[in-house]
Amino acid sequence: MKKLLSAILCLCALGTFAQDNLVQNSINGMLDFNNERFLSLVEAFSEEQMEWRPMEGVRSVGETVLHTAGANYFLASKMGFPPPEDVDMMKLESIKGKENIIAAYKKSAAFIKEKIGAVESGKLGEEVDFGFAKMSNLSGLLVILEHNGEHKGQLIAYARSNGIVPPWSVQQN
Repeated sequence: MKKLLSAILCLCALGTFAQDNLVQNSINGMLDFNNERFLSLVEAFSEEQMEWRPMEGVRSVGETVLHTAGANYFLASKMGFPPPEDVDMMKLESIKGKENIIAAYKKSAAFIKEKIGAVESGKLGEEVDFGFAKMSNLSGLLVILEHNGEHKGQLIAYARSNGIVPPWSVQQN
């Protein structure tokens, strides 16, 4: 009986351990899914189309990608994770060239993925001043997910305006 009780307690402990970082892991999983599509869409634009914008005063394709990368760094910095020393958030949107833009975004995506995983579960409810709103760390993580999704949607509209079909929605024969 004692062995059975010990085994049950061990399983319960393992179940609790498996739930540790459940929120962070779930957000990272959704962000990975979104990033895969985001990047496949960005790669579908030509070098010239990276400069395309729907009208004057609106971000171009490339500027939208870089804005999204910058927001990853900005939001993480508000949660106590400064960007890498070689990243100047104020100059990100000035990067030119498709390969450089994609590299900058990939670097921010890897950075934010690591930092989401570093937010301690016990601190998800702590309030953070993001500058545009005061909200919990959890809300900040959700803003990161939503913001990346928002700009994926923007790039879908840009792609369709340029005759590009999002790669994941191309009909398979």
